[in-house]
Amino acid sequence: MRNTWEYFSTKNIVFGNGAIKQLDKILKRYHAKNVLIVTDQGIKNAGILKVVTDLLEEANYTFAVYDQTLPEPPVSTAVECYEFAKNKMDTDVIIGLGGGSSIDLAKIMALLVKYGGHPRDYLGGENLVPGPIAPLIAIPTTAGTGSEVTSVAVINDTENNIKVGISDNHLRPAVALCDPELTIGLPPYITACSGIDALSHAIEAYTAKDFKYIQAEGELLFQGANPISDALAIEAIRLIGENLLLAVQQGSNLEARYNMLLGSLLAGMAFSNAGTAAAHALAYPIGGITKAPHGQLTGMLLPHVMEYNAGVVPEKLAKIAQCFNIQTDDLTTAEAAQKAIDFVHQLVKDIGLATKLSEIGVKEEDLREIAEKALPIERLIRNNPRVPNADSFLELLKKAY
Repeated sequence: MRNTWEYFSTKNIVFGNGAIKQLDKILKRYHAKNVLIVTDQGIKNAGILKVVTDLLEEANYTFAVYDQTLPEPPVSTAVECYEFAKNKMDTDVIIGLGGGSSIDLAKIMALLVKYGGHPRDYLGGENLVPGPIAPLIAIPTTAGTGSEVTSVAVINDTENNIKVGISDNHLRPAVALCDPELTIGLPPYITACSGIDALSHAIEAYTAKDFKYIQAEGELLFQGANPISDALAIEAIRLIGENLLLAVQQGSNLEARYNMLLGSLLAGMAFSNAGTAAAHALAYPIGGITKAPHGQLTGMLLPHVMEYNAGVVPEKLAKIAQCFNIQTDDLTTAEAAQKAIDFVHQLVKDIGLATKLSEIGVKEEDLREIAEKALPIERLIRNNPRVPNADSFLELLKKAY
């Protein structure tokens, strides 16, 4: 049994409407001169990149923009971005601007700018990063991944047809600069995919195996549930449950956008310490098969994983039902837990996302391979409150099919 837990966090969080105007003040803390911005074409075309570059120009910073980030970026994109950065200038601060893909790529750039090498040098295991990375300011434009406060950068290993992560507490950005106004233009589909991913983070962190019973030795990045992660996750679940559908249906509703960005942030703070579990482990091999966004996959799997775990964590699922404003006074714990599962099933439908693996290109003959590829993802599997095996995962996947 493990007797102690630790809590790690991004050093500085700046949150609120108009927070982007604090950028110059933040850069001055790091004595920035040469700034690399990592973003994508969608952010450029939406005019959000110009908001940032105008601020940099006004304050006379030298900067370069890499705007070719792809969704679920492959290793080759990380190599290309690093070569771009080396040829442009001597970078001293990196800005990750966009969704999880851009911020994750910016994390990898902050790692490579400091230590060099190839992205593959750091893939797969935990704690492979030598030390603190170059200063990184993460500016999220989606309410989903929580990457602005997390210790993981996800990248697509196209050679092995699976998404993998670089995982280390040193990967956390120095600053999370969160301005809900930057999320106003997010299309409904992306709002839905990113928002349900944030809910998956919060629920999997909250229902993760208690830290005392995680069966692993040494320093762990994902330590299991602890009192701080539980408190953060519960508030994240409440905020997202109350605001996700509204944010999808009314994209210009700033209050809903504010609450979603805050929920995503809190979920990121929770899961980057407690960890995620089976929904994320299964989503990685599925992501190698289909082009569906990661958030859509975790959201599709989430209610099935909740049902899979219901017999082990019924009290926590019942508490989640209360976070969803479900009246539970006259229900048994098991009935309340089922209400939480049903709520998530319905939410996925209501926000317009596919609910079956068969709808996104997964074939029934793929299910066994998916189950077997998920099981070795130890940092996630050991967190799941119910210990899985290939047969029980296969049964879960058949229900999701």
